[in-house]
Amino acid sequence: MIKTVLVANRGEIARRVFRACRDLGIGTVAVHSDPDTGAPYVREADAAVRLPGASPAETYLAAAKVVDAARRAGADAVHPGYGFLSENAAFAQAVIDAGLTWIGPPPAAIAAMGSKIEAKKLMAAAGVPVLPELDPAQVTAEDLPLLVKASAGGGGRGMRIVRALDELADAVAGARREAESAFGDPTVFCEPLLENARHIEVQIIADAHGTVVALGERECSVQRRHQKIIEEAPSPAVDDALRDALCAAAENAARAIEYVGAGTVEFMLAPDGRFFFLEVNTRLQVEHPVTECVYGVDLVRMQIECAEGGALPDDGVEPRGHAIEVRLYAEDPEHDWRPASGTLHTFEVPGVDAEFAVPPSGGLRLDSGVESGSEVGVHYDPMLAKVIAWAPTRAAAARRLAAALRGARVHGLTTNRDLLVRILEEPAFLAGDTDTGYLDRIGLDVLAAPLAGEETVAVSALAAALAGAARERASAAVLGGLPSGWRNVRSQPQRRTFDGPHGTIDVDYHLGRDGLTSELCPGTALVSAEPDRVVLDRDGLRETFTVAAAGDAVFVDSRLGPVALRAVPRFTDPSAQVAPGSLLAPMPGTVVRVETEPGAAVAEGQTLVVLEAMKMEHRIAAPAAGTVAELNVEAGRQVESGAVLAVISVEGTPE
Repeated sequence: MIKTVLVANRGEIARRVFRACRDLGIGTVAVHSDPDTGAPYVREADAAVRLPGASPAETYLAAAKVVDAARRAGADAVHPGYGFLSENAAFAQAVIDAGLTWIGPPPAAIAAMGSKIEAKKLMAAAGVPVLPELDPAQVTAEDLPLLVKASAGGGGRGMRIVRALDELADAVAGARREAESAFGDPTVFCEPLLENARHIEVQIIADAHGTVVALGERECSVQRRHQKIIEEAPSPAVDDALRDALCAAAENAARAIEYVGAGTVEFMLAPDGRFFFLEVNTRLQVEHPVTECVYGVDLVRMQIECAEGGALPDDGVEPRGHAIEVRLYAEDPEHDWRPASGTLHTFEVPGVDAEFAVPPSGGLRLDSGVESGSEVGVHYDPMLAKVIAWAPTRAAAARRLAAALRGARVHGLTTNRDLLVRILEEPAFLAGDTDTGYLDRIGLDVLAAPLAGEETVAVSALAAALAGAARERASAAVLGGLPSGWRNVRSQPQRRTFDGPHGTIDVDYHLGRDGLTSELCPGTALVSAEPDRVVLDRDGLRETFTVAAAGDAVFVDSRLGPVALRAVPRFTDPSAQVAPGSLLAPMPGTVVRVETEPGAAVAEGQTLVVLEAMKMEHRIAAPAAGTVAELNVEAGRQVESGAVLAVISVEGTPE
């Protein structure tokens, strides 16, 4: 019997495993990098071991350090979570060689699936349908379109779509760099790109006594950069006959490699109903909560019991209802999915029925690695949380989830929250008409549009100004009981200026005997104004705005949509100004490649610098056509957010 588990991971999956361990009466040990010292999962563990450093390579990917941490903490088992070392056969073997229990599949099974190239050969031999493998060096125009894929790892890293032969060399080179950085293996291969296909996966669990159980399928087709952002169970495209075929293929795949524990067999489902093997994830999946909700199981608990030698129950479990999960990321969909880092000032999701567990009878589940005040860095994946709705029907689950996201208070970082809400309310999604090209087909101009329109931004800015005045009035030592801006004789209006999502907003208003007067929001009356809550009457309709301030940042939430503002000081600091045409780093990161030189002529939108942040490459493009007047970076250099990478001299702009 396992007594103490070390989780060789971080964030929400570490918290998820700890939850299962507590329910089983098992002790817990966390490992953490220096940036994660104050993370919630570290505090929740019974014991924690520091892994000095910040980068994954020197911390969570350092197998010898993790095994040593387990020994020092007195753990007798290791759970790898997902990502990092979870699909590293050598690490699994090192855990076993250290006399510890490995909560995962046998190292041989991991190794067999560790190379997608070899995995496809094994699956073909087992009778599982596979797509042909293409050698990048022998690709012809007849093979297009195709997908370049990393042989190791997953999560969308090391993947590129190629539609023209002249794109192939750059795609292969970029995929190799990402694969080397993320997985330590630059091997890539190509396969035909299935257009308008769905990403369907089957959850399997197997014990050491030969029993393999398939717990239905999940639909994971809504993706960005080949990474899933919405998952659900069951799939709206799978009927009983197709489900039986998918589950049978998944069970055959598991038996072919003598699998033990929880795993996922992934397939691509073509529009004509044919399906093809994609890969086996020899670990727990990020999206496992939707299966847990629909089938009423605890997959982490089952992993632990299988690792202890337990047998799976003979009686099957029947699915109940529908579950949808969204991944809430700190990223900006409107700007090439740019990841965000910094302080998460507020993180609150209303109506949560359970955390890291299946709600007793349907409802809302939250699996999160962050909380209000958490710091989100640049070294790891930018996912903040998974929010899951489980309901009797798909429509009910989508509505519950959209409402929870609309009402969430997420302050301090740009996120994909608005995108997720718009997807959950979009007609094609609600009809189940999704595939891996869904985002491109509907368009980010529609799906990534902010929930708050210009009118909402204006009235939210007014609420922010009134709350700020109330905050100052509450702290005033003299005349604090008088209305803000009070004068014996009416003079100039009060003014507050904010930077908003659509530019600068000047809020001019009067508070007098006749109440509130505002040219920005005519017809709006003030009902009440407190430092954190403002109620306005807009043509007879009362609206409540909650207002939170953090430094010069102001966050306004209402049923009309969330609005983030930044107060503009009356007098600006000249040293904060940058030269016209400056190309600024949008995030902290490492310069991977510089694709220009001083004096070069560049076109608007041309890639000049490639940054790596959060294990993904991000292309930084010229803001306008012109000449490179100044270049301040070189490959391998670390840059901070806002650093001037280059200066572009455009016609009519002085250098």
